[in-house]
Amino acid sequence: MTSLQARFRMAHAGGGPWEGLVESCLDRLGPAGQARLGFLYMTDALAGDAAAILDTLGAATGVADWVGTLGFGVCVGGREYFDRPALAVLLADLPEDDYRLLPTVREPGAPLPGGVADWVARRRPLLGVVHGDPRNPRLGGLIESVCEATGCFLVGGLTASRGPMLQIAGGITEGGLSGVLLAGDVGATTGLSQGCAPIGAIHDVTEARDNLIYRLNGRPALDVFKEDIGEVLARDLERVGGYIHAALPIAGSDQGDYLVRNVMGIDPANGRLAIGARLAPGDRLMFVRRDGPSAFADLERMSGDVARRAGGARGAGLYFSCVARGPNLFGRKSEELGAIADGIGRGVPLVGFFANGEISNNRLYGYTGVLTLLG
Repeated sequence: MTSLQARFRMAHAGGGPWEGLVESCLDRLGPAGQARLGFLYMTDALAGDAAAILDTLGAATGVADWVGTLGFGVCVGGREYFDRPALAVLLADLPEDDYRLLPTVREPGAPLPGGVADWVARRRPLLGVVHGDPRNPRLGGLIESVCEATGCFLVGGLTASRGPMLQIAGGITEGGLSGVLLAGDVGATTGLSQGCAPIGAIHDVTEARDNLIYRLNGRPALDVFKEDIGEVLARDLERVGGYIHAALPIAGSDQGDYLVRNVMGIDPANGRLAIGARLAPGDRLMFVRRDGPSAFADLERMSGDVARRAGGARGAGLYFSCVARGPNLFGRKSEELGAIADGIGRGVPLVGFFANGEISNNRLYGYTGVLTLLG
């Protein structure tokens, strides 16, 4: 364990009643020491017990400031928990003035609470770890406005739950975006890995209305789509569902980043496509496929790149992955988290969750993995 890693303590447990899971985590954590901030991720099977879990952990550790949320699965160093009660805890020994909790913000442009705004002006934070409620229809604009108001690079994800959509920011909350802001004294290195691979060129949208695409490059959109996906799939368009997606390239990205959106419908009679985003003439679009081998290679590339850029500043890690990844893309033996652990080092404590959408900087992604190393 490095001196940086000594500032962080991690524990995790899965299976059984919540009381036993919390007890197991407390045993693994040992004395909390000077830790002030805690990250807590739980599978949605524990939604009904979230308040009791938070209260018990706070009382036992003395940690008052907690952030986290629910996911279909939780991530820890080298391991994934799915389809059973599980929780992951990371305690951080940070100076009191090096972070501020971000209470729930529900409307784009809403002012930050006074104490947070004053701290932001004074400390100029660089990183925000945030969790969002997928039911909020203005979440995209909310992410952008919080990013602008704080000046932070945001990382995180949307709650994934078959029941209550709970986040933690001090206490239990919901309905918007919440989390924690970290000052520049807390080093951070981030990276994003795509879960899809491009299958054709980038096209110009020449005719579209809302989420309906009429023409690409001046031609019927469906004709361009069929050319990109190939003759075999073009003969049986029912096979493209969940496999072929639309992607919106991010202007100015030096990493070739793009936002993946679902293909919602195909109109063979009129040559139109419907996707999960609003487009207008002049926008750009390409098509991608969900590809396990390509996604795994990109995952290894990303985790190695983040580790290289972080150098020795690898105190702890946070990882937010799409619910469509993990066992649904890479296999049921924790292959995704195993690759992350190999990339950043098996001794680096790491927690996170499988989300309903991933946040990187000021954008909401899908089918991606977002990794952050704290130093």
